[in-house]
Amino acid sequence: MNISALMHDFHFLRPLWLIALPPLWMLVFWLARRRRRDGDWSRFIDAELLPALRLDSPGVAGKRPWPWLALLWSLAVLALAGPSWEHIQTAAYRSPANWVFILDLSPSMAATDVAPNRVTRARYALDDLLGAAHDARVGLVAFSDEPYTVTPLTQDVATVQSLLPPLAPDIMPSPGDYLAPALNQAEKLLRAAGKNDQRIVVLTDGFDDPAAALSAAATLKSRGITLSVVGVGTPSGAPLQSANGHFVKDAQGHSLLARLDVDQLQQLAKTGGGRYADIAQLSGLIAYLQATPHSAGDATAAQGIEVSHWRDEGVWLLPVLLLLAGLLARRGWL
Repeated sequence: MNISALMHDFHFLRPLWLIALPPLWMLVFWLARRRRRDGDWSRFIDAELLPALRLDSPGVAGKRPWPWLALLWSLAVLALAGPSWEHIQTAAYRSPANWVFILDLSPSMAATDVAPNRVTRARYALDDLLGAAHDARVGLVAFSDEPYTVTPLTQDVATVQSLLPPLAPDIMPSPGDYLAPALNQAEKLLRAAGKNDQRIVVLTDGFDDPAAALSAAATLKSRGITLSVVGVGTPSGAPLQSANGHFVKDAQGHSLLARLDVDQLQQLAKTGGGRYADIAQLSGLIAYLQATPHSAGDATAAQGIEVSHWRDEGVWLLPVLLLLAGLLARRGWL
């Protein structure tokens, strides 16, 4: 860079620090006048006797620290003001979002009203959601009568995706369909990760504890956590099968149908401050999740994005400041 270009681009990033220079110079001048080299002893000791009583070595006697102190303070202020004359390109950073997915593994997820069955379609949808997570940290919770953490929050999305195929209702230790405990479990995972962009996405065909689930969703929203829902199944439903493959019948011998209660799931998403989507609307939900702005916190590099900013050159004044501070700390200067 030539001199003319340097002078053209030279400026201070924090110029208000320069206001401190005149008061500091005045302070140095006042100290220099107040603390003469012989101090106040000349008031009490005869001027002819005072030199014989001094302990200062001859080599130090003539030195004055005040010009050096003024220079030290001036350089410190200039460093704080941030002199700069060069633009640099650096990678852009953004705060990683935190997404926890909740997968319903209740017996009704084995229904076949969507091919091949609900749980398989839910896994496909979950795989698409994980693929769209990009820089987000993701976690996975499965539930039936109780919630189980499959993975805590991690940026290793590929590992989470590899764990999806075995997830099915028949691996759960006991049947049930209680969402509220799973929501509480997801909140614990998010609480441990900090307060960056926090989202929960539930993939379910319904739940048996609507009052508790809606209360938990409202609590999540009040704590800054957004809850969205993916409905899996059809309103017309399909016969509910037991663990041994037989159709479940009521007291009159009629097959019980596992129906998708869209109104219930939409109410859950509305209470949680998020969106509802069925399997066919998944792309819209993905766009909604990706469009959410990130908040401050831990940051990861955004691929392919760079930002330009002025480099703070005040750091180059630090060696000079340390050298002057060391000289002023020598015995006999002050």
